[in-house]
Amino acid sequence: MSAGVVSGGTVCIHAACIRGVEAQPVTVEVSFSGGIPGISLVGMAGAAVSEASVRIRCALRGAGYEFPRRSIIVNLAPADMRKTGSGLDLPIAVAILALSSQIPLKDLDSCLFVGELSLDGAVMPVSGDVAYAVLARESRLKLVTAPSMLPFPLGDVSCSHLRAIGSLRHGLDSCLQSGLEPSMAVTTDLPALDFADVMGQELAKRALLIAAAGELGLMMVGPPGSGKTMLAERLTTILPPMNEVERQQALCIHSVAREDVDGLLAFRRPFRSPHHSISAAGLVGGGRPVRPGEISLAHGGVLFLDELAEFPSSVLQLLRQPLESGTVRIVRADGSYVFPAHFQLVVASNPCPCGYLGDREVQCSCQPSAISRYQAKLGGPLADRIDLRIDVCRPNPDVLVEGGLGADSKSMKESVEIGRAFRARRTKRSSGELSDGWNRCDGVEGAVSAYDLDGGGSYSLLAVARSSHLTGRGIIRLCRIARTIADINECDKVGSEHILEAAMYRGRCSDAE
Repeated sequence: MSAGVVSGGTVCIHAACIRGVEAQPVTVEVSFSGGIPGISLVGMAGAAVSEASVRIRCALRGAGYEFPRRSIIVNLAPADMRKTGSGLDLPIAVAILALSSQIPLKDLDSCLFVGELSLDGAVMPVSGDVAYAVLARESRLKLVTAPSMLPFPLGDVSCSHLRAIGSLRHGLDSCLQSGLEPSMAVTTDLPALDFADVMGQELAKRALLIAAAGELGLMMVGPPGSGKTMLAERLTTILPPMNEVERQQALCIHSVAREDVDGLLAFRRPFRSPHHSISAAGLVGGGRPVRPGEISLAHGGVLFLDELAEFPSSVLQLLRQPLESGTVRIVRADGSYVFPAHFQLVVASNPCPCGYLGDREVQCSCQPSAISRYQAKLGGPLADRIDLRIDVCRPNPDVLVEGGLGADSKSMKESVEIGRAFRARRTKRSSGELSDGWNRCDGVEGAVSAYDLDGGGSYSLLAVARSSHLTGRGIIRLCRIARTIADINECDKVGSEHILEAAMYRGRCSDAE
């Protein structure tokens, strides 16, 4: 049955609802039947959808329409999928008006209607606008929605704005407005943050540069005031811009979660820094209805966990699977939800409860047992998935007072781009195709052949592994860092100097891996 066409006393309208981070197509079927006047909703309607009958009745009367004094049956197909959200208000109202001959049927079958209705008949925006636009593009339909939705172009999506349902009585052509507003042009201004603002932390900047080039995890351990948060916040300034596929995925996630998308519109990568009191559902996703968590909101960007030791261990362990697969799967009674979670992890922590263990000026006041318990939280399976570990000391006061020149975001970004471009060319030469992964190697091959070590690199790797008692996981981690350093230097082979520099980024809690 074609949407918008009366057949056997039934009108069908194209609609959609959000499931996870995707918009699923829904067909709204409306028919009149004998019985007590009112609206009967069938098809696994959620709480917000069940309340639509009250909003629609008031909205139609507020817009000057006559509400049919008939028994109205509304079927939401497919019937075996739960419908959530208030975006079905508009398509249900349009179907009722078309069936009662109060609005023309012309062009209704070519539109995807999404919107919430206020009591006076105005069309209100709903979350998930990008997901609805993607569905409209794939279905070759025109998206009809509220004026404040989709304030930016998204590919070749045909979008029109409907301000009030009362204007539909004159037909779609006369009331729809273009959905692309020139006033909301995408800005490409550079962010205000810059690594030049961080003085006296050149070693930490170098570690962040390597992490950005190789898409590696990073742990920073240091006392309060050493600049760990400042360093982490500026990591996105040296990452390459998002491509169109990454941006569309991130826009879908952020629009469903009602998060700000200004940075994404400018192709900047997201930066998420949740508080240590966050719940498991807040970090990986969940709730009712199921919504993406912080790791999905960081998709394509950086997830920063400050004060790592303060996070509950049960919450931190949930990160292990997403770090390996790049996705998170949430299973509920009504099915499974898969969210993208391809992020770069950066964590920071104090070395002890008071924060001054190993500080040059302030003496640590913690008991040895307290230090051991605190540092034990920094280890475990999650720490095994973090590649670089550095100790961050408080900068010399002379540097802060007098100032000085250091690496800035522009120069660091150029080095990152050089490293990634060289890695892409090297991978293409070896495999015949570009790699879009996050530089993961399982170590099945020997380190010499897997990471292209030369004679000096192989000798240095063996010496470091023996002196530091590295496990297999530690050797692979060291090789991965060294390979990234060699890519930044545009070297085909990993030499001794690359291995020795990589050995610097192991931190005080990395011994005996």
